[in-house]
Amino acid sequence: MVNWVANSRDKIRNWVQICFFAITNSYIKGFTEGTIYTGSGKVLCLPGLNCYSCPGALGSCPIGALQSVLASRDYRFSFYIIGFLMMTGALLGRFVCGWLCPFGLVQDLLHKIPWGIKYKQIKGERLLKGVKYIILIVFVILLPLFVLDFFGQGEPWFCKWICPSGTLMAGWPLVIANKGIREIVGFLFAWKNLILISLILLSVIIYRPFCRFLCPLGAVYGLFNPVSFYQYKLNQHACTHCKKCQYVCKMNIPVYEQPNSMECIRCGDCVKNCPTKAISHKNHLMKKKNML
Repeated sequence: MVNWVANSRDKIRNWVQICFFAITNSYIKGFTEGTIYTGSGKVLCLPGLNCYSCPGALGSCPIGALQSVLASRDYRFSFYIIGFLMMTGALLGRFVCGWLCPFGLVQDLLHKIPWGIKYKQIKGERLLKGVKYIILIVFVILLPLFVLDFFGQGEPWFCKWICPSGTLMAGWPLVIANKGIREIVGFLFAWKNLILISLILLSVIIYRPFCRFLCPLGAVYGLFNPVSFYQYKLNQHACTHCKKCQYVCKMNIPVYEQPNSMECIRCGDCVKNCPTKAISHKNHLMKKKNML
């Protein structure tokens, strides 16, 4: 019965991810003609890694938008983008990663592929989890700010050299549908494909390797997990430290010790599988409303 409930919740989460992706990338003409939507909606950020250059994208990725501002010779700070990241993080934390990010959905579906070997934890994982913070600081912030061309313009280093979501959601569809783009692809596209294909293969045997080790957006939202309005609450009196929560957690988080870990994507597996119901959702907004 517990497994059935957990599987049902996982299916619901996947359908939420699919629907959110379909709604936010619904410019069908872009996919058929190999063009990018440039309407007024593109000035708005979406919470996940929704690539600006995806042919169907109706909004922008906050990481890409942040880099564009930092790399511009005219601007060095955006109150809107920073405010958006802070507001989303403060409200939801990494709930975005688990329920709304399109590349998170891709990794979830890839991990469902039946394969004999599945690694829940790998050697050096603690150090590898820190790489996403290095990418955030170096590739998203410092390089766009300080590595400039002759005209004082920087580059979106993370989007250009690393982001696998951009390659999958934008690069592949545009290359397939647009002959002009196919004729100019070269080393950079090959390099990005190497990263993407490596992550695709890894996602089959390791749950969400990009989210765990490389994603700068997950790094930002993770900083808010301990203080976000949407949290998990652990009833210390009900908890028996049976470690069932860590056993069912695909991110291998000891929820009985860290219910609001910066790595938690709020999938809810621990909540549904806790035998004593010691883990529950805690919404500060609802709590304050009830107090009033």
